Amino acid sequence: MCGIVGIFDTRGARPIDPALLKRMNETQHHRGPDEGDIYTEPGVGFGHRRLSVIDIASGQQPMFNAAGDVGVVFNGEIYNFPALTEELQQLGYVFRTKSDTETIVHAWEAWGEDCVHKLRGMFAICVWDRQQQTMFMARDRLGVKPFYYAVLPDGMFIFGSELKSLRAHPGLPRAIDPRAVEDYFAYGYVPEPKTIYLGAKKLSPGFSLTVRIGQPLPEPKQFWDAPFKLHAKMTEQDAEAELIVRLREAVQIRLKAEVPLGAFLSGGVDSSAIVAMMAGLMKDPVHTCSIAFNDKHYDESQYAEQVARQYHTDHHTETVDTDDYALLDTLAGLYDEPYADSSAIPTYRVCQLARKRVTVALSGDGGDENLAGYRRYRYAMAEDAVRSRVPPTLRKLVFGPLGKYYPKADWAPRMFRAKTTFEALSRDLVEGYFHGVSVMSDAMRERLFSAKFRTDLHGYRAIEVMQGHAASSPTDDPLSMIQYLDMKTYLPGDILTKVDRASMAHALEVRVPLLDHQLVEWISGLPSDMKLRGSEGKYVFKKSLEPYLSEDILYRKKMGFSVPLASWFRGPLRARVQESLLGPLLADTGIFNRQFLAELVEQHQSGRRDYSASIWTLLMFEAFLRKELQGD
Repeated sequence: MCGIVGIFDTRGARPIDPALLKRMNETQHHRGPDEGDIYTEPGVGFGHRRLSVIDIASGQQPMFNAAGDVGVVFNGEIYNFPALTEELQQLGYVFRTKSDTETIVHAWEAWGEDCVHKLRGMFAICVWDRQQQTMFMARDRLGVKPFYYAVLPDGMFIFGSELKSLRAHPGLPRAIDPRAVEDYFAYGYVPEPKTIYLGAKKLSPGFSLTVRIGQPLPEPKQFWDAPFKLHAKMTEQDAEAELIVRLREAVQIRLKAEVPLGAFLSGGVDSSAIVAMMAGLMKDPVHTCSIAFNDKHYDESQYAEQVARQYHTDHHTETVDTDDYALLDTLAGLYDEPYADSSAIPTYRVCQLARKRVTVALSGDGGDENLAGYRRYRYAMAEDAVRSRVPPTLRKLVFGPLGKYYPKADWAPRMFRAKTTFEALSRDLVEGYFHGVSVMSDAMRERLFSAKFRTDLHGYRAIEVMQGHAASSPTDDPLSMIQYLDMKTYLPGDILTKVDRASMAHALEVRVPLLDHQLVEWISGLPSDMKLRGSEGKYVFKKSLEPYLSEDILYRKKMGFSVPLASWFRGPLRARVQESLLGPLLADTGIFNRQFLAELVEQHQSGRRDYSASIWTLLMFEAFLRKELQGD
């Protein structure tokens, strides 16, 4: 696992400043504390920070072919590199190392841009081909590894694993993108391909980008998408059996490492399934780790310990104070742009714990998106069932006014909190799902932003992100559609961003078997009722795991990582909330309606309303702005 950076002159062969390239590289020292190097030639510069995991002796980067005219920097792991090495050797390529990086070098020589179709793993790669005067970049299919880039006003193309490496370049324009702000306050993160800056972008998952000297920058090209193409009819029993075979294989190819390897174990279905598979494949006990909370409302460590006992793992647990809010400013520095998932706090802590004992950890991320595990899928399907029985015109006439005028009753029992449901029912599937997952609703964002800022948006709305993905979706099945939307937005923008930054902050490599692209493709072809049956998400997955895990692991209520934001903002962070939301920094941006901010704070701190998610989102935006003013 590593950090990569680069500078490329799209207009010719101007000299690259080695000192600048080194500064960009060193901003990511935490991603690769073992080794680091840079390479420059006229018009081209590469930098690499290395966390040594495979071929520790000879896997250094940047890596070139024997002729020295094809070079690679690469972040990630190519799990099928032994088979690819053998295939390339049969084509006549000679290998000098035992690393997956050299596989990419020769794969480019053999297949050019099509080499990405051969790669199975998580990766962000950049290939420089001097003969073709071409820079080729690609990001893995699901977006496990990040890739940021920008074209500067002087024609220099820069890239890096984190946004902070681009910010180290003095030529990067850092004007904030109003559309990214609108997106952030809807989703809680800035979705691909935007960044918070107008002048920088993310390369979207499953996309590549080819830049040639003297030619205009093309649009990124998609090389993969989740197919959601139904398999030939199969029985549930056959699906369960094949799912286990495929899961076991996806785990097995992720066990190669020359450093200590283990797994996160939360006690949930996904992480427990990964540990169960690992235990059946490894000779030595699996190293597992979990965190416990001193507040039992948030603690599920007993379930992790149950799985650890069952599979005789080498298990370690540390208790974390539920009031672990000291990380707020640390998170702002980690994520480089506004990021509002508060579960980043316990994720940071579990990565910190894991790194004490292992360098590589397998995780269960991706299971909810793949197999319809989120409760919101169940709610969305229930709403869609009602929608399908009511003509669209009548829906808007009946549910629209009900959603508008029904009082918001966060304090009431769920059966009386119908405002959000009425609002969702008046919309189509995509609009309803967007409304359900938004941190702040359209109506709240309308009040949140100043009149001037709303003008700056030129009519742009955050739902356009989901609408764009829905328009290119390979499926019109309602459940598959919202899974697809999450794979394009929430999975890379929130979940995988959270895990990458939290793990790499501690130089920990995290591998995600449930996001193996071959497994994802196969699961996407299962009928929806094998994923969500009635109120049971991950139906076929849980059934397939019954021989491996107990009923209370498989069928208990999902907890997930969460923190007590509401009480923090009325207690120990009360003053911080007032200073941040009502202070001069947010006011001076001209983005916000100060009267509405005051209303949010007063109503939450008085206990009349629960605005904790909105307040956390604003706190993290203010912390980002403070980092901007302080400089890097």
